[in-house]
Amino acid sequence: MKINYKELIKALSGIEDERRISEEVLQDALKEALAKAYKKDMELSDINIEVEINAKDQTIDYYQLYNVVENVEDDELEIELPDARELKADTYLGDVIRRKVDIPTMSRAAATLARNVIRQKIREAEKVAVYDAYIDLKNEMVIGIVESVKEKFALINLGKTTALMPKSAQIPTERLTEGQKIRVVITEVNKDSKGSQVLVSRADPMLVKRLFEKEVPEISQGIVEIKAIAREAGERTKMAVVSYNPEIDPIGACIGQRGVRVQEIIEELKGEKIDIFLWSPDETVLVRNALSPAEIEEVLPVEDDPNSLLVVVSPDQLSLAIGKKGKNAKLAVRLTDRKIDIKTKDEIIASGKDYDELVAKAEAQRAERRREIERREIARMEAEARAAEEKRQAAVEALARKVADEAAAAAAAEDVLPEEMQENMSERIRNEMAREIEHPSETPVSEPEPVSVAEEPEPEAVSEPEVEIPSAAAEEKEPEEEPVKAEEEPVVVKETKKRVDLEEVAAKNDYVSRFEKLADTTKPKQAAPAKKRRRKGDDDGIKTRNDELLRQLKKDGTEISKPIYTDEELDEIERQAQEEEDAMYDIDYDEYEEYYEE
Repeated sequence: MKINYKELIKALSGIEDERRISEEVLQDALKEALAKAYKKDMELSDINIEVEINAKDQTIDYYQLYNVVENVEDDELEIELPDARELKADTYLGDVIRRKVDIPTMSRAAATLARNVIRQKIREAEKVAVYDAYIDLKNEMVIGIVESVKEKFALINLGKTTALMPKSAQIPTERLTEGQKIRVVITEVNKDSKGSQVLVSRADPMLVKRLFEKEVPEISQGIVEIKAIAREAGERTKMAVVSYNPEIDPIGACIGQRGVRVQEIIEELKGEKIDIFLWSPDETVLVRNALSPAEIEEVLPVEDDPNSLLVVVSPDQLSLAIGKKGKNAKLAVRLTDRKIDIKTKDEIIASGKDYDELVAKAEAQRAERRREIERREIARMEAEARAAEEKRQAAVEALARKVADEAAAAAAAEDVLPEEMQENMSERIRNEMAREIEHPSETPVSEPEPVSVAEEPEPEAVSEPEVEIPSAAAEEKEPEEEPVKAEEEPVVVKETKKRVDLEEVAAKNDYVSRFEKLADTTKPKQAAPAKKRRRKGDDDGIKTRNDELLRQLKKDGTEISKPIYTDEELDEIERQAQEEEDAMYDIDYDEYEEYYEE
């Protein structure tokens, strides 16, 4: 069926902007309306019709759905498999296939039905949209504009919808005018009612609570809490507050400096009086405060009804406790959720009750109630302390696990030498460390047997020849050969360290490149004082040849034991020491001259 596609899209866009309904919802409503109109024209209500809006061809296409069966019982709902495969080749039994149908015209009755279906779908979509927009704002304060004022209700425009405010939800002393901006609280949101979906009120106690939350920062921050509230709209409101900060007075915070805060709320409520008092978990204390400004002598329980309380006042306070038209007592009943009977002492005695016995029972009940409150408070504090201790223990365990992980990571990092130290380390040391790490059992460390001279010999008399690690320059000239050990020498195998001692490697690695020597601009150190030339006979721990040491010991008459090293080993050690000494004084003066010439 050909349609004016541009006009259709324009109409749908207008409804979408005005009613705030999505385009998909409007198209689904149009498809359903056209399908029902086609069924009405064909006078077949049980057939399955599917409507598609073809944006490319700008047409509305109708398709009739059939179930593919072996034997057809109803030709309007079913089709045989061969006929179905003529429409679609890959069709099997049990599939659903559709056939395009043509509609030349639409009757007036069908068009009217389609229009009514679209309207109904739009209303339902509006209800869903309004419900989703305002359900989260229930019991919240919003600003609305008065659209119209009737005898039994008023319509308030909230922006996305128009709310209803019944006469009972209005302040009796307030007169509304059209176009007036007012603050209301949303009391009800529904999507099933035929009338308005949103109900608002200015007589609800929640409005007073929201106004105090707006004017008093301590309430919005949670420092002061409104525990209970009762209201007689237009006349009086009673409100019990408590502070969770001992340094803040809850009543003073709500009243404000010179009553500025509470005065703003009174003006918004058109002169309504507001009583603010301290809340107490003890119901007898709470009733005393709720009946203020009347002075209460006693609050006694009623034996027959545990939900009732008997309040004793003096005769001159009776009318003040009841209030004008009973408003004071009525608000106290709403706030405490207890039945309150206000009487004088004489009236109680005249009724035949023992007043002193009632007072004694009331005192015992109050003492028991105070003990119960203390037990609950202690239990609460213990629970908080346990929770805090569990939290602290969890934090300590987490910290211990973190420290252990960091220690394990540090230990694993110690097994690998840093790259910057590997760059400056000589090749010989790297090879030795690699052998120790890969094959610890193949590189035993031997300790030579100490020389036994005389009983208690001087430690300086016989010392092992010192062998210093040659520098890189010396190693380049000639690799060092390990000395041959004597056969009689006992071998002691030590456990090879798998971890690398970084400090020991850094101490041994004293190699400095020529470029570092030439580029060194630090202040030269002062030359150490020249050492005295050693004289023959000085015994200050200097290095001595083994044959000279033997001659000295024989000259002194000391008994000599078997030497540690052979003559070949001593000659090799002496040769290595001479090469190291020559390498220390091997200076390339031509290199210095080239540096200064540049």
